[in-house]
Amino acid sequence: MALQHFLIVTFPAQGHINPALQLAKKLIAMGAQVTLPITLYVYNRIANKTTIPGLSLLPFSDGGYNTAGGGANYKLYVSELRRRGSEFVSNLILSSAKEGQPFTCLVYTLLLPCAADVARSFNLPFALLWIEPAAVLDILYYYFHDYRDYINQKTQKSSSCSISLPGLPFSLSSCDIPSFLLVWKTSVFSFVLESFQEQIQQLDLETNPTVLVNTFEALEPEALRAVDKLNMIPIGPLIPSAFLDGKDHTDSCFGGDLFQVSNDYVEWLDSRPEKSVVYVAFGSYFELSKRQTEEIARALLDCGCQFLWVIREKKDSQVDGTKSEEEMSFREELGKKGKMVTWCSQMEVLSHPSLGCFLSHSGWNSTMESLVSGVPIVAFPQWTDQKTNAKLIEDVWKIGVRVDDHVNEDGVVEAEKIKRCLEVVMGCGKKGEELRKNAKKWKALARDASKKGGSSEKNLRVFLDAVAQ
Repeated sequence: MALQHFLIVTFPAQGHINPALQLAKKLIAMGAQVTLPITLYVYNRIANKTTIPGLSLLPFSDGGYNTAGGGANYKLYVSELRRRGSEFVSNLILSSAKEGQPFTCLVYTLLLPCAADVARSFNLPFALLWIEPAAVLDILYYYFHDYRDYINQKTQKSSSCSISLPGLPFSLSSCDIPSFLLVWKTSVFSFVLESFQEQIQQLDLETNPTVLVNTFEALEPEALRAVDKLNMIPIGPLIPSAFLDGKDHTDSCFGGDLFQVSNDYVEWLDSRPEKSVVYVAFGSYFELSKRQTEEIARALLDCGCQFLWVIREKKDSQVDGTKSEEEMSFREELGKKGKMVTWCSQMEVLSHPSLGCFLSHSGWNSTMESLVSGVPIVAFPQWTDQKTNAKLIEDVWKIGVRVDDHVNEDGVVEAEKIKRCLEVVMGCGKKGEELRKNAKKWKALARDASKKGGSSEKNLRVFLDAVAQ
């Protein structure tokens, strides 16, 4: 069999890059070569550029536009990224063919449907890498196929509405729907809605489109089959192998968190009792309001638990060496009861024996990492797919509780509500015991899926063989 050569095109955000890198490593372990184009901005910020045999990282310019503002800035950035990225990928396909090392397949992450157009223009086989749960893809597919009015009407009538979609074994309320679908509520997410609509339209151009999903068979058996027209293949969890089987510790060094600062938090965790620490992190993008941050701080202090809290520095937090006025009121008191850092290796923290629970924004990478580590979750979703993920966490997999259903009229969850949720998950009561038991069960199932001969490992091999034919 000729050597397989994969081209993986990923949106330049950490939540896309991490699973794409883990997929690359799995393909390489199965004998393939992988080329991964990456924007110069991201490439220059990768702290540890450890070389991986079989993987080529190729930086290209995205035009240097600002992505932080959303709206018009985001549209401008994405437009330029797609133009420059398509040109770079096209030239790469041509040059690789001339050098006698043609690509056999292109894999692209969501928000980059233009990559499918490029692959189609070269008659190159391609697949979508879906970095959210299969259930979210089902919801989006149905929304853009005859269910838009049904979902909009239901969610406008009541926040406690019951939405049933074909193939899904659970109903949804408006707080479980991806936030950008609630177009009647806000126009802020309109640009995201347009991107996902374009993504679904790309899938409609294929007879039986292949979608590689960062999930596993036991986790979403019905959702993976809910839409007959999609060939969804579960290949997850896309987590560094060091945290799945413990065999390759070098795998944890590259392709995890991109930006390293210090690791003194490990020594701090080492000094804490087993299952005693609350880990608090809200991902690499979303910024909480000062009011909400203060409420979380008060809840952590009142519940009495030790905690490790990742608080990213705001882009304007330092001007001419001076701190922003957004300084937290309880910082000194917090420093006595827990530890605050600007960065940490999340998988390293979640796999530490001192961890008792994860207060999380419920992003899909974070959710999968928590599942693999057997750590129960206090879900605090903010936007996009996180609302649906929180529904799955609490009601389907029963590995946590969610706090966003206690939002007050100002859009803030107050400290007392957060504290109660933390006490449930960290407590020794029946509910806490049940959550920890379920978390342990899913940890075992996730690892079984990933090991040699497991369902996800076999699925990826079958996909690899199909590409070669």
